[in-house]
Amino acid sequence: MTDLTELTAVQLLDGYRKGEFSPLDAARAALERAERIQPEVNAFVRLTAEEALTQAGESADRWRRGAPAGLLDGVPVTVKDILLLRGAPTLRGSKTVSGKRNWDEDAPSVARLRAHGAVFLGKTTTPEFGWKGVTDSPLSGVTRNPYDPARTAGGSSGGAAAAVALGAGPLALGTDGGGSVRIPAAFCGIFALKPTYGRVPLYPASAFGTLAHVGPMTRDAADAALLLDVIGAPDSRDWSALPPPPGSFASALSGGVRGLRVAYSPSFGGQVAVRPGVAAAVRRAVERLAALGAYVEETDPDFTDPVDAFHTLWFTGAARVTQHLGPHQRELLDPGLREICAAGARLSALDYLAAVDVRMELGRRMGRFHDTYDLLVTPTLPITAFEAGAEVPKGSGHRRWTGWTPFTYPFNLTQQPAATVPVGTDAEDGAGLPVGLQLVAARHRDDLVLRAAHALYEAGIAGLTPSGS
Repeated sequence: MTDLTELTAVQLLDGYRKGEFSPLDAARAALERAERIQPEVNAFVRLTAEEALTQAGESADRWRRGAPAGLLDGVPVTVKDILLLRGAPTLRGSKTVSGKRNWDEDAPSVARLRAHGAVFLGKTTTPEFGWKGVTDSPLSGVTRNPYDPARTAGGSSGGAAAAVALGAGPLALGTDGGGSVRIPAAFCGIFALKPTYGRVPLYPASAFGTLAHVGPMTRDAADAALLLDVIGAPDSRDWSALPPPPGSFASALSGGVRGLRVAYSPSFGGQVAVRPGVAAAVRRAVERLAALGAYVEETDPDFTDPVDAFHTLWFTGAARVTQHLGPHQRELLDPGLREICAAGARLSALDYLAAVDVRMELGRRMGRFHDTYDLLVTPTLPITAFEAGAEVPKGSGHRRWTGWTPFTYPFNLTQQPAATVPVGTDAEDGAGLPVGLQLVAARHRDDLVLRAAHALYEAGIAGLTPSGS
């Protein structure tokens, strides 16, 4: 018997089409898996089982009539608890958000999924307001890694990553303001894409402004392309949303990498200390890209670490999202979030505009870089997953999560598409923890990122499955 929790969205849709199983079968299997993994990994804020089974039953009827509603009819999906899901509270990982209101609106990406017949399993965990690169919050506790529950799943879309990795739905919506789909995907051994800013509309607008992206988190690049075809359409509620893409991302996957100009930067010119096991796994995957016909050159983008500018934009955003809270409510916040809110509140408009200047110069440099190179390849992270419940690895000397994510947040500043691909495990780590490779392209070239990632999956270099899933 086929284990439906092991199938991708593309494979589920093929099975529905052939009548081998139904959306009800898939929803029941995914919900059973979600309930089984929840006590150990804590991926969900809430499951919406009754609604999911109703949606799956309606989808099964449509498939029996040969009239599916859209591209994802009957596919189980999860939604990070930052995004609005009609009928379910969106508490954003915070005890300061009241659930006592009418939750009668979908975020744009959720509305698109609903229109295409997706089945919503529930809401996944997030740190408070998505503020850090690991997933724990005063509201929902600690989310743990599928490969080793003593370690973090990463964040801020950690629940989404753990759910996909363990078969609780093949598709997930996450958000990424500094790496928040790529970080947990790398730690949990799945694929994730931060699309070009504006490709997936966002409403309500993020307090972190144009750093924040909505992105697919999936088993592979083919599922992500299909999901992006659904959610990557404009919505009038987001004034910064891009017009419709020129074509289908799923249809453009098969182009391969032959002839693409690839810049491989293993450590940003020595600025980043990368674990040897991580570096070795990424280098092996880069060598496969070359074997597939890409022109690979080891070189580095021309910029220094923009962390101070990122902190200015990030900390002021955090201060803004909590500005309305009174003293009692502030005591309920994650202590680390309270710290960065206080730092953000001390910054001036001139400080903010100086950070915008740094951002614009970084964007100019990367624009010129991509005049020469189609893709930039780096490790997604310089480390593998560390102990759960901590913002930074013990003994690392880092003060904030940005200290161990130097490859991710620069590309939120530049709004470029960036994906993480699982390319093996750290052979020097006895736990066998996943390693991610990051692919970055010029703005609006999401298709190139997906093509290259798909080529790695097709070549067998990408893709992992946790034991016991």
